[in-house]
Amino acid sequence: MGKPANAGGMQGRDKTGRFKPGRSGNPKGKKPGTRHKATMAAQELLDGESEALTRRAVDLALGGDVAALRLCLERLIPPRRDSPVNLGLPPIENACGASKALSALLAAVSNGELSPGEAKPIADLIEALRRTLEVEDLEARLEALEKRLGPEIVQ
Repeated sequence: MGKPANAGGMQGRDKTGRFKPGRSGNPKGKKPGTRHKATMAAQELLDGESEALTRRAVDLALGGDVAALRLCLERLIPPRRDSPVNLGLPPIENACGASKALSALLAAVSNGELSPGEAKPIADLIEALRRTLEVEDLEARLEALEKRLGPEIVQ
């Protein structure tokens, strides 16, 4: 019997001992949920101290420590990742409407009403709606053609 395919040596490596492109020494990777040793050590040190640490941070914040105040506020009120945008866009009923809506969106970015980061998801939504409307239009046109040509040609 020969050696198993995974029996050490130079399996999957080049002449210098490095892994070949597309190969890994640990193809399955780290197991989900595995924690770094430093994280585990820090958690062990702080175990049972969270209440006292929280109380101390609050006391420091109330005493005027700006860093502690920021820490407490960030935990109480996490920073917003996105927020509702009030933007008057024209109705979108076809590709032309989508074009007008994108133009209005671009104007809002140009005028400083919206940041490019706020405009991107809106532009993506407009584009998705445009594609949906386009498919609906193509389906209606195809159905009309099939009716005009008759059932024998369709099949």
